[in-house]
Amino acid sequence: MSTKFDVVVLGAGAAGLMAAIEAGKRGRRVLLLDHADRTGKKILISGGGRCNFTNVGAKAENFLSANPHFAKSALARYTPKDFIALVEKHGIQYHEKTLGQLFCDGSAQQIVSMLEKEAREAHVDTRCGVKITAVRSWTETAEAVGRFHLETSAGDFITTSLIVATGGLSIPKMGATGFGYDLAKQFGHDLIEPRPALVPLVFSAADRDAWCDLSGVSAEVIGTAVIKAKKPIPKFREKLLVTHRGLSGPAVLQVSSFWKPGTEVRFDLAPGFEVFQPLLAKSSDRDWNTAFAALRAVLPTRFAERWIRIRANTTPGDWTNAGIARLEQELHAWTFNPAGSEGFEKAEVTAGGVNTDTLDARTMESKTTPGLYFIGEVVDVTGWLGGYNFQWAWASGASAGAAA
Repeated sequence: MSTKFDVVVLGAGAAGLMAAIEAGKRGRRVLLLDHADRTGKKILISGGGRCNFTNVGAKAENFLSANPHFAKSALARYTPKDFIALVEKHGIQYHEKTLGQLFCDGSAQQIVSMLEKEAREAHVDTRCGVKITAVRSWTETAEAVGRFHLETSAGDFITTSLIVATGGLSIPKMGATGFGYDLAKQFGHDLIEPRPALVPLVFSAADRDAWCDLSGVSAEVIGTAVIKAKKPIPKFREKLLVTHRGLSGPAVLQVSSFWKPGTEVRFDLAPGFEVFQPLLAKSSDRDWNTAFAALRAVLPTRFAERWIRIRANTTPGDWTNAGIARLEQELHAWTFNPAGSEGFEKAEVTAGGVNTDTLDARTMESKTTPGLYFIGEVVDVTGWLGGYNFQWAWASGASAGAAA
């Protein structure tokens, strides 16, 4: 025997919980399934354990997608103010850090507990530790009482609406799999090739030898990816961090989402400063020592010393005005070609996913399979660092939950 539900949601993360809540509020009989042992596992580790749950300035321009307009409808229908109202309804204290990023004063557990409470009040049947073994459309089964037939470790279920919120490939140790992508392909959906995003970048062997002993050194920079694109690639003014394998920090994570293998990334190491300008006023005493003295005023000493030493080894001592101007230019355009990234193991999110051309932007419903919805990270919509991906989860989940 199969148990029938109006809506089955696959994945009890941020997007899945929101979709289940919204569908349940409409009086729909909702089943929320997850293969993990509890709900919201990825929420719990976000934001250093304090959950950067939204960004007050979130808009479609803050997201990457093959269709840059796709996210507009959902983001307009469920805004950061809507989620903030939910947080305030539950008495959760929060604060804004920088660039519109909102964090819990306490812990990410507060957000998970809030969503679990909302789900209970919406009479959502939540079951964790459940493995899905097969999903079939009603045309493949004799029981044509629902559009989809699910076989799981907890029994068989039939549903009219199926919402896929299974996430991407990032952080496999948290249970990430490609299940949602396989399901999309099963029902005839194309994929934009999934790739790691918001991920540290790895130096080439030569760059690693030159820089990685400075692991732990950080500086505020402006970073961008050097790629050909129809629209200008955003520039991000945030911290860069040298690691034992390459570069990380918010500026690098932001750039990584746009970076493509074989292309370069570029950093302005002293944004807003003309570091070597004082050397132009000196008719003598122009050398690497005076350049180093100027540079360490705006960069950490070890970083400044290494940058100057590398320039001294690769550039003749041309201390003409033109030579100083070139040195200044190079400082504001430090460029390197990463050997790769740290991959899905260290990526905060997965870029790419279910092609949005096959989905209704208002409801997240498949254009080819009625009753099938894709939301959250499994879709080809990827936000910048800073609460944007949570806002996409809330918005896409709310859109599907209001329609399923």
